[in-house]
Amino acid sequence: MDPKEASDLSEQVRVRFEKLGRLRLQKESVYPNHLKASSSARKLCDTHGQKTREELESLGLSFSVAGRVIAVRDFGKASFVKLQDASGSIQLFIQKKNVGEQAYLQYREWDIGDIVWVEGSLFKTKTQELSVDARVLVLVCKSLRPLPEKFHGLTDIELKYRRRYLDLMVNEQTRERFQKRSKIVQKLRDYFLERDFLEVETPMMHAIAGGATARPFKTHHHTLDMPLYMRIAPELYLKRLVVGGFEKVFEINRNFRNEGISIKHNPEFTMVEFYQAYATYKDLMELIEDLFQFLCDRVLGTRTLVYQGLSMSMEGPWRRMTLEESILKYTSFQDPAKLRNASALLKYGADAGLVMNTSDSVGSLLLAIFEQQVESQLIEPTFITHYPLEVSPLSRKNEKDPFLVDRFELFIYGREIANAFSELNDPMDQKERFKNQLDASCEGDAQSMDLDYVTALEYGMPPTAGAGIGIDRLVMLLTDAPSIRDVILFPLMKPLKEDCSHGPSSV
Repeated sequence: MDPKEASDLSEQVRVRFEKLGRLRLQKESVYPNHLKASSSARKLCDTHGQKTREELESLGLSFSVAGRVIAVRDFGKASFVKLQDASGSIQLFIQKKNVGEQAYLQYREWDIGDIVWVEGSLFKTKTQELSVDARVLVLVCKSLRPLPEKFHGLTDIELKYRRRYLDLMVNEQTRERFQKRSKIVQKLRDYFLERDFLEVETPMMHAIAGGATARPFKTHHHTLDMPLYMRIAPELYLKRLVVGGFEKVFEINRNFRNEGISIKHNPEFTMVEFYQAYATYKDLMELIEDLFQFLCDRVLGTRTLVYQGLSMSMEGPWRRMTLEESILKYTSFQDPAKLRNASALLKYGADAGLVMNTSDSVGSLLLAIFEQQVESQLIEPTFITHYPLEVSPLSRKNEKDPFLVDRFELFIYGREIANAFSELNDPMDQKERFKNQLDASCEGDAQSMDLDYVTALEYGMPPTAGAGIGIDRLVMLLTDAPSIRDVILFPLMKPLKEDCSHGPSSV
């Protein structure tokens, strides 16, 4: 380390670098790579935790474990060390007479955060805590920076997101949340595979940004000399597969939208999107309700969901109401005869202080009222059905009321969790709607017409229903996480100056 770098480091970090320097002088390798642990903390506790002291003594076996030092209680010639690995934690008992004077002197150079390998026998302390009586000690990796204060963990919210590795080290709740996220995705996949859906992969870079109305991220392919867009939705590719004869498909996908960031939105997010031929939006309401109950059963072991202190039952049947019914129920707009009157909607919006555009269509005005006044009140699981056609360019028209489409969105705790509809499979109607969407699109939104998709529809797509479920928001619900950043391992953050310069930073 050069003098400039040393002057920028804290005293604790400088001391650790000095210890590393002494280690380099004492041994050939300070980062050994040949050691394997014979067991894990959890396995030892599960297998031997109920044994008596006498039973453990009679085993006559030696075990090795490896992990990070997270706590030390020193009693002079003996110490208790808490070791944490991926499975949990276990206590080590390190005594000078058992490991030898040289090894004990090296142990005294250990710091909180160091990664170590220990071999020894099992015993129980006077307080009946299962422990490893260490006989061999090896420092595997020196931690050159101190961990966050052990009693309070990592409490700086922004630092939790920026340095997730620290958050995972010291916050058990964080580790459990992301382990649960992995299980949720696994069970989600199991649900569709067990019902004969085919898992597929579709492109993440598109020549045309389609499948949703959103501002895309743009990039450029140098060899082909063409602009490309990061995927805002996989929808049009998945429906091409239905045209091709795959009647039940799903994809667990990453999408990218160059839009706002909030507790509900991250520019990069995960969804599961699925399509089923010869099904309607009504079939998918039943499927999604069953899916959520399946996940609650398999992941939580209960259908009573507690989110942010509020208890909600996931038992069915879930509530269903049309978008127009929800406006009449949850707002002070009480005249059903004027629900499709633009002037009446604009006046209501102005009186209520809503953000509305005077040039918007009736459908857009209804959606604006719904999003600003109704959504937040939909706490228990609620399917909102029959959206205006003008805000649903890919949905099938309702046969009884052409102003509406056969579409629903699922709301839980005031947040959209799923969006689904009976698919539009009339190629002429689809082409006309693409044109209308192009004319009405906002600056920066996807503004290209996917003519190849229209061509695909001309070959014939069977009656189909499709849905997308936001996995990040689903995980928020099932893990009681208040922000989407709490369920994304590495959420997008604006870089700090020292991150950009690769200079030293202090925890």
